[in-house]
Amino acid sequence: MATRNPSVRISPIWLVLIGIASVQLGAGIAKTLFDEVDPETIVWLRLVTSAVVLTLIVRPAIRGRSGSDWVVVLGFGATLGLMNWAIYQSFARIPLGIAVTIEFIGPLALAVIGSRRARDLAWVALAAIGVALLGLEPADLNVAGVLFALLAGAAWAAYILLSAQTGRRWQGLDGLAMASVAATLLLTPVVAGTGGGGLDDGRILLLGALVGLLSSVVPYSCEMAALRTLPPSVFSILMSLEPAAAALAGMLVVGEFLTAVQWLAVVCVVIASIGATRSRPTIAEPVPD
Repeated sequence: MATRNPSVRISPIWLVLIGIASVQLGAGIAKTLFDEVDPETIVWLRLVTSAVVLTLIVRPAIRGRSGSDWVVVLGFGATLGLMNWAIYQSFARIPLGIAVTIEFIGPLALAVIGSRRARDLAWVALAAIGVALLGLEPADLNVAGVLFALLAGAAWAAYILLSAQTGRRWQGLDGLAMASVAATLLLTPVVAGTGGGGLDDGRILLLGALVGLLSSVVPYSCEMAALRTLPPSVFSILMSLEPAAAALAGMLVVGEFLTAVQWLAVVCVVIASIGATRSRPTIAEPVPD
């Protein structure tokens, strides 16, 4: 009697949600290591893991590339490194959920920039209310943490624009693989300047690699599979759940419990992002590395 062995297919929506959960779980694990090692070292280990795995899997074609191709991908890599470095510096100072909520202002602003429609301005106002609500709980904030989150948000907006440029010049994930290598190389002098503490500890190396897998390799794989059948507009809406996912990861992994006001702020930014991305679906880009 023949046995049936149907292939298991996961809904693209679930793939995106798995990717979101993986990114924030990786962030939570990274934050638990900040008492032992500098944030930039964990960022470097994350980027190294991403660069190695992507390069081995993708095997990017680099021959015959024009100078402008390399300028774009190097700019993409610089933005990638800056974005990761800035958000991890923010994580080291303020709760995960608050940091990602503030960071989300970057892609949200990009989604509505140049718009003259009252509806889009309303989403900006709602996001501003959310950020203002965070200011009502100053005990969990400090100026440096907020500024690093804003820098990460600006880098995220640049990442989206450069991702589109890179995608037009580099096939598949070739550009992302090369950008990950560039980001790693650019961050290496920074890590060397701090002494690279923890890189001689096998446990730190393994956990750093785990962060890289959770925060980069797993979500990219999920997103690439999901985007084969999932409309970009739906993908963008699902990605708007990132601040809430970060807040949950902070609670479950790090023990960071937000107040009711802070949760309301997160909800405001999530709703604003969903509204903005429904109006401008072109924001649908891969999650930051």
